[in-house]
Amino acid sequence: MKTMQLCLLVLFNILVLAGLWGQKNAKTQRVVAVKPTISKEQLIDSLLAKMTLDEKLGQMTLFTTDWGSTGPTIREGFENDIRSGRCGALFNSHTVEFTKRLQKIAMEESRLKIPLLFGYDVIHGYKTMFPVPLGEAASWDLQAMELSAYIMAKEAAAAGLHWTYAPMVDITREPRWGRVMEGAGEDTYLGSRIAEARVRGIQGDGFAKADRMVACVKHFAAYGAPVAGRDYATVDMSERMLRDIYLPPYKAAVKAGAMTVMTSFNEYDGVPASGNRFLLQNILRDEWKFDGFVVSDYTSVTEMINHGVVKDETDAGILAIQAGVDMDMQGGIYQEKVKAGLKDGRLTMQQIDNSVRRILDIKYALGLFDDPYRFCDADREKKVIMSPEHIAAARDVARKSIVLLKNDKATLPIRADKKRVLVVGALADDKENMLGAWSGSGEARHCVTLLEGLQSYAATSGVVVDYVKGCAIEGDDKNGFTEALMKAKDADVIIMAIGESRDMSGEAAARAIIHVPGVQADLLKLMKATGRPVVTIVMSGRPLILTDVHTHSDALLEAWFLGSQAGNALTDVLFGKYNPSAKLPISFPRHEGQIPVFYSQKNTGRPYDPTIKWNSRYLDMPNEPMYSFGYGLSYSHFTYSLPKVDKSVFTENETLTVSVDVTNTSDVDGEEIVQLYLRDLVGSVTRPVKELKGFRKLLIQKGQTVTVTFQLTKEDLSFYRKDMTWGCEPGEFDVFVGPSSDTQNKVRVVLK
Repeated sequence: MKTMQLCLLVLFNILVLAGLWGQKNAKTQRVVAVKPTISKEQLIDSLLAKMTLDEKLGQMTLFTTDWGSTGPTIREGFENDIRSGRCGALFNSHTVEFTKRLQKIAMEESRLKIPLLFGYDVIHGYKTMFPVPLGEAASWDLQAMELSAYIMAKEAAAAGLHWTYAPMVDITREPRWGRVMEGAGEDTYLGSRIAEARVRGIQGDGFAKADRMVACVKHFAAYGAPVAGRDYATVDMSERMLRDIYLPPYKAAVKAGAMTVMTSFNEYDGVPASGNRFLLQNILRDEWKFDGFVVSDYTSVTEMINHGVVKDETDAGILAIQAGVDMDMQGGIYQEKVKAGLKDGRLTMQQIDNSVRRILDIKYALGLFDDPYRFCDADREKKVIMSPEHIAAARDVARKSIVLLKNDKATLPIRADKKRVLVVGALADDKENMLGAWSGSGEARHCVTLLEGLQSYAATSGVVVDYVKGCAIEGDDKNGFTEALMKAKDADVIIMAIGESRDMSGEAAARAIIHVPGVQADLLKLMKATGRPVVTIVMSGRPLILTDVHTHSDALLEAWFLGSQAGNALTDVLFGKYNPSAKLPISFPRHEGQIPVFYSQKNTGRPYDPTIKWNSRYLDMPNEPMYSFGYGLSYSHFTYSLPKVDKSVFTENETLTVSVDVTNTSDVDGEEIVQLYLRDLVGSVTRPVKELKGFRKLLIQKGQTVTVTFQLTKEDLSFYRKDMTWGCEPGEFDVFVGPSSDTQNKVRVVLK
């Protein structure tokens, strides 16, 4: 057997030396990689045996092209790095034409002809743009989120890409943090289920059709808990909080098959994540058995110098490799600086080889050793990107993401007798901002604005739509108020579009004051004073302080940034073509002074009581947020029976069945998201007042009653106990079932 393997290896080496590996096919006039005739392990072993140290470190090096600033170009130095095998992966390189040109350099001009890996931040769409991830999370629709992740992967893969830096699964209770828009909100359970769905959508069951991408879970770990809400700031928490609240979505994504993980910019327990062996080795690899590769975030290895845990780039690179970072993004440290670690014994060649093996393994899984150009199909690129099916899906997911926060006197949907509609606000006719932050290669020209959606509806409905900007998103110019006031006199209903610009959220976009900016709220008050019904649409990438907005609106919609089909989706909701069903994935505070505010808080020795002073409360406002996690209205109305259980006393080896009857008491069919929460009344360590443990989204016909059933197991009751072991404890539990985290609809059970 060993003789046979040796012969195969010798044959492979002869092919490489003869130039047959990656030879030019005269008929197709492109490089064709000879399909490996040996196993993956033999192929990678053979390559490792031939690679120089520079070539190995090259596979561990990721650089960006200059696409963002000067179009599809790459610096000459980086091209030379590809030729010399000193760069094995590139990001911000997309489109078939560009990636194919770069891949040809690797396949025709490098010594070993190892294909390049192309990555890109495809976060909520490639060209067909879906709502920002926080908005999608409001849909609580796992199937829809898996579909949108598949569509963005399918389009990006058709544009020559292999790898996306998504999903971001960071839990956050910090709306001042700009990157809140990129995740799934405040809840561990919901965030974990969404992480799984997005990984499934991106990676599917493999890459046989070249229509999926490698997922990269980020940012590991606890990036969503920065001190004071400032991006890149210190994270300071106990290991218990880390494991209970922040780690589960990463673990769920890894368990769902995510093949790569990205480190975070922050520190944990005094050590930056890119040098944190506890995170990357003890937890990720040893506990979770992750076998993919780890990439740093942009220059985060270099930034450990600023953190103050290393003195120079050499020490930074060595610490990162020791911790388990396989690939350095953009810093270039691995190219040269870590060689000193091999000389003085701080690093071993085995550590280098392990990282290179993991990287080559993913290139093999993508089929790039069979055909380095299999993702470079110009015909597929034209056919797939922004197809009618993708546009229809974007519209559907967008309307599923819109949260109805207020609807006094059934202001919505807009009735047939409301023939004259006045649209007010800068965001009503702004294509660029519909994209939201982290829009990748999305183009504003493809976006449908609110005004355009309403005008399309008006063309066939007899509704007359008028528009006035009124004011800008920012600034204190009120010159447009007079025109808005004059036009309001003739309106049957006023639609106000207010909120942030897209660059007010996203990376490096923390805001200390998260009210609606500029004089938009003043314009809203003026419109409300006219006596006309006012429908307010808030567009944002984060929870905003909407206390005054709520007061001066008859109906209120949180629309996030909805992507390519924003205007059509909003029009569907405004006129009742779609009955809103979304629920908030994060609490909206009444004031910045409440932050962090979230539903799954712990009790204190003096629990909140607004009627007395000596307890944990504010003197000047309630403890509760303006809108709680899980909150969202519908054009339908639902009532809940008391929860029922199949047994009131059970053991940890039994399954507890919980059911509730939900009735649609309105005359409108509607979807409801039925939510189950659990409270462990007494534990060896303190437990949250409520934790989400299940939800069901279902359509309930008008007048219909449906029985919704949940099953709770030992895993649902488990937590990190006083001794930091995972498991459940005997005692009493309250089981809540209702329409939001505010519900008090409960039954008590006992675990023996």
